[in-house]
Amino acid sequence: MNKHSGNRTAIDPAALEMSIASATEALLGYRRADGHWVFELEADSTIPSEYILLRHYLAEPIDVVLEAKIANYLRRTQGAHGGWPLVHDGPFDMSASVKSYFALKMIGDSVDAAHMVKAREAIRARGGAANSNVFTRFLLALYGTVGWRAVPVLPIEIVLLPIWSPFHLNKISYWGRTTIVPLMVLAALKPRAKNPWAVDIEELFLQDPKSVGMTPKAPHQSWCWFLLFRGIDCILRVIEPLLPKKLRERAIASALAFTEERLNGEDGMGAIYPSMANIVMMYDALGKDEHFPPRAITRRAIDKLLVIGEVEAYCQPCLSPVWDTALTCHALQEAGGANAVAKAKQGLDWLKPRQVLDVKGDWAVKAPGIRPGGWAFQYNNAHYPDLDDTAVVVMAMDRAQRHVGSKEYDTAIARGREWIEGMQSRDGGWAAFDVNNLEYYLNNLPFADHGALLDPPTEDVTARCISMLGQLGETAQSSKAVADGIAYLRRTQHAEGSWYGRWGLNYIYGTWSVLSALNVAGIDQKDPMIRKAVEWLVSIQSRDGGWGEDAISYRLDYKGYEHAPSTSSQTAWALLGLMAAGEVEHPAVARGVKYLKSTQTEDGLWDEQRYTATGFPRVFYLRYHGYSKFFPLWALARYRNLRSTNV
Repeated sequence: MNKHSGNRTAIDPAALEMSIASATEALLGYRRADGHWVFELEADSTIPSEYILLRHYLAEPIDVVLEAKIANYLRRTQGAHGGWPLVHDGPFDMSASVKSYFALKMIGDSVDAAHMVKAREAIRARGGAANSNVFTRFLLALYGTVGWRAVPVLPIEIVLLPIWSPFHLNKISYWGRTTIVPLMVLAALKPRAKNPWAVDIEELFLQDPKSVGMTPKAPHQSWCWFLLFRGIDCILRVIEPLLPKKLRERAIASALAFTEERLNGEDGMGAIYPSMANIVMMYDALGKDEHFPPRAITRRAIDKLLVIGEVEAYCQPCLSPVWDTALTCHALQEAGGANAVAKAKQGLDWLKPRQVLDVKGDWAVKAPGIRPGGWAFQYNNAHYPDLDDTAVVVMAMDRAQRHVGSKEYDTAIARGREWIEGMQSRDGGWAAFDVNNLEYYLNNLPFADHGALLDPPTEDVTARCISMLGQLGETAQSSKAVADGIAYLRRTQHAEGSWYGRWGLNYIYGTWSVLSALNVAGIDQKDPMIRKAVEWLVSIQSRDGGWGEDAISYRLDYKGYEHAPSTSSQTAWALLGLMAAGEVEHPAVARGVKYLKSTQTEDGLWDEQRYTATGFPRVFYLRYHGYSKFFPLWALARYRNLRSTNV
């Protein structure tokens, strides 16, 4: 007998309806005037720290008020261990701590202040700033703190390599591509930060910073591949200065052409902070002043990422309006009611013209015969549409028009479906932005110590694409794409019954995604893989009725579920997964619903400080401020709807 089977909890239908109504009203209150939703997207302390360091790198006029607010944010997020974590209440992270300390010192915090002493001691006790990751080392090299021998060689001539070469820009992820191209120009020119106050952080090192050599092998890297690439790096250090000047000029010109084709206006290349910051520094190194149009427009794009409150401020890694709007529309459609459905319809109408129909982005290099038809994650990012977003938008549009019996989204749905079907990788899975990005050996490059240089297929995105195709009427019998996708999911299920969550934290997210897909695709709910997944979800429910999972679950030596305090979004995922598997009457579901009702605040929403989403596993996590607003509503409304159907 399951340990929860005796805890049957009656859910008062009237009280449940009040919870749903309150959450719906609160969610509608966040709607923008033009009909869309966008919530804050918070990462760790590294992005706001880098923002401060970028301003001082460029010697921009000091904004005392803004810097004070960012300093307040950095001081508040400092951990009890003295350093800065990657997630709320997480363990010490060296690179986040080094950048945060550097930023606070740059802002003007005294090195003798208690929080700075505590941070410095924590950093030095763990081997000092020499243990920072590659990206942090590049920043420190640009500031002149460490020498260029502390970072991998990145010859700009790489941009000229043919597609058949072992390394090519289109063999790495879009985020790697857009970040590395301007960074290679910086590595070629080796500029020095203006740093008008001459602030340094030598005190964070246990040795002369200039003596710091290359990074050691990362835990995910193979010794054979690592040693091969380290040998190549040593050879490149010798020959790079000897490369013909004309070749270097041609390579820089090619990098600039790549950048300016994808500049993306005030949304920035790739619409992510790291590439934008590198572009601004690149143009500065090339002698282009702050009025040079590509530099100026990218600099404005960076400031659009700021969240400025009365006391604190921070810089977001990117913006998430398409994702937020599409998921909000799903929650409102589930909640129902004339007003909620009408507002969801307006949200979908806002999304419709943002479908990318006329730009063949970088994905087309490996899928040249496919027409574009996806949606990006951000307001504008035409070169890099997102399969996950596209599937979620298509499903919301399909549900909306089924509700009223219209065909107004048929064309948009058809193009989105066509693009997603064409982007299936040869292993049967789907990735977030690319197709067949399967060159796993590249994660052994010295530059790839983060282990996220690629964008391979993942269980969660595959599940979303199958969900979309299933909702549009396909099954494993009618569609090879669905059959291959389900086979991929069968292969990737863990022995415990869970599936990995690449973009949400973690196995709870992946398992919800897959169970939803299997349900829509018509897989028998008695199928052993579904039963095993249900057993796993039920087994990890917390005593309070909720579900939570820690970021440490991304550890390379994962041995099983990693407990964390319950959160509203992870509880909602678990509930949606169990209900998709036909378990609406399971006592664990009733307990989860009770948890959500009991933790709902007076304003109809849920407080959630923990990070439940993922940028790069083990390296970079995200807190979507919208997740605690629409996912719990979605789960409660689904529960009500299924119970009313079963009565």
